[in-house]
Amino acid sequence: MCVVCDQKIGRRAFLGLGAAFAATAFAGGVQAAGGATTSVTADEALARLRAGNQKYLSSPQACVADLAAARDSVAKHQAPWATILSCADSRVPPELLFGGSNVGELFIARNAGNMADVATIGTIEYGAAVLGVPLIVVLGHERCGAVAAACEIVEKKTKFPGSIGPMAQAIVPAAKAVKGKPGDFVDNAIRESARRTAEKLSTKSAIIAGLIKAGKVKVVAARYDLDDGRVEFFS
Repeated sequence: MCVVCDQKIGRRAFLGLGAAFAATAFAGGVQAAGGATTSVTADEALARLRAGNQKYLSSPQACVADLAAARDSVAKHQAPWATILSCADSRVPPELLFGGSNVGELFIARNAGNMADVATIGTIEYGAAVLGVPLIVVLGHERCGAVAAACEIVEKKTKFPGSIGPMAQAIVPAAKAVKGKPGDFVDNAIRESARRTAEKLSTKSAIIAGLIKAGKVKVVAARYDLDDGRVEFFS
């Protein structure tokens, strides 16, 4: 499904958003085509994620939501209330670890190492600027293979084949920043990388930076623990 096509927003109009947000504070809520954006604030969204993760910890039953009804309700319009940039790791499904979030609630971008490359930043900008998503969470996780690869590059100068090498290289600066510090090298790098990615989204994207300045968007970093299922928010 192509969200740009489905929302019927013109290419020229979407590209023009960047200049508008860079020049002025984002004063009015952008209306996604087909309906209003969410009324949930960033702080409310963060509270929902915390509560959802607690539900996942205390009552991890299978989802009993009426998915057919939920699908019908959002088929022609979406108004998600949180964006999650998470790792592609099969053990880190955001909808489940945040308490069984239903169809249409979370706007999710996933790749190895939860990194903010061009495509991912564009996805997140679309969610914030057009869909009106107030909260962006960069979610690292315990024993991340992509971060472990970056740490191996730093420690052993390992060379990985294909596109795996360049992918891991993007995480190397975070690994270098924590090398030699107390604690587990890989886990320290996981936390540092998530923080750096959150900072990158907050400062390098003119669209996101404008929305933050206007009080419309909040960006936070977090870490998911594979062993106990807990999400730790860093800010």
